[in-house]
Amino acid sequence: MPTVLVTDSTFERLDVEESILGPLGCSVESRQCRTVEELLEAVGGADYVLTQFAPVDARVVAAMDRAKLIVRYGIGVDNVDLDAARARGIAVCNVPDYCVDEVADHTLGLLLNATRQLAANGRRVREGGWGLAAPLESMRTLRDMTVGVVGFGRIGREVAARLSGFKCRVLAHDPNVAADEAARFGAESVDLNGLLAASDAVTLHCPSTPRTKRLIGRDAFERMKAGAILVNVARGDVVDTDAMRAALRSGRLSDAVLDVTDPEPPPPGDPLRTADGVLITPHVASASVRAMRRLRETAAETVARAVRGEPLPNVVNGVVSTAG
Repeated sequence: MPTVLVTDSTFERLDVEESILGPLGCSVESRQCRTVEELLEAVGGADYVLTQFAPVDARVVAAMDRAKLIVRYGIGVDNVDLDAARARGIAVCNVPDYCVDEVADHTLGLLLNATRQLAANGRRVREGGWGLAAPLESMRTLRDMTVGVVGFGRIGREVAARLSGFKCRVLAHDPNVAADEAARFGAESVDLNGLLAASDAVTLHCPSTPRTKRLIGRDAFERMKAGAILVNVARGDVVDTDAMRAALRSGRLSDAVLDVTDPEPPPPGDPLRTADGVLITPHVASASVRAMRRLRETAAETVARAVRGEPLPNVVNGVVSTAG
């Protein structure tokens, strides 16, 4: 009986996974591993591994005596050591398209909060007041703005498509996307420095990789317009948090609206939680009933394909052969 280990999850039950994998004779085992030590104890007997946030580093991969496949519940795979898995011949797959609309919608919500000061004005009424809770200069019109989209994959393109309805200028930076492809979604393709210098708001949609970690740091903030808005729904470590704090203090940034942070979550008492111009949502941009169902079904079906010896979708580490 093949063993499928779910290293960790935010799901109350694994009924979705069991309904897909049980008929194939698989045993689905659930853990809530948060540390490498817990993972080392859990992974040895697993034939297939489903993981959400657990740190599947090289030591954990080395401890996988039988695993043929690792599937990440999500788009990003920065919690899995892809090179270590490749060296062991273990395929790593993700679920790249389960929450595109949700994250794009959330991006627009965060951006509109920064341009229309929704949270601040709503808080004014809740506290018994009335009238503007923020300076008039902070109430902006997207039509008059240039928005820079960093990372122009599925989500970045949907953000650009949504922004077209607000009639703003959209710039895009993605070294893997041709200029004519960006133009199809209403965006002008530019280099990163050009985007930073021209944008009134910058929204991040790139993965966390060695090339993108701290991509938005002190130098990047210095290139931005004074009073720019930063939106981050990508990964917290794409932004240098200390440099972002400094940019907020200096006024280089007027607003930072974030669904992800570094560290995550911000420690209790971190001034970033309550700073003026900052709104943080708790890494929930992908959340909806539809998205969670699709995420779980796709992840489980990827394992099912491996059990049946079928070709795997969405392999991110170059290992193409896996069998039941």
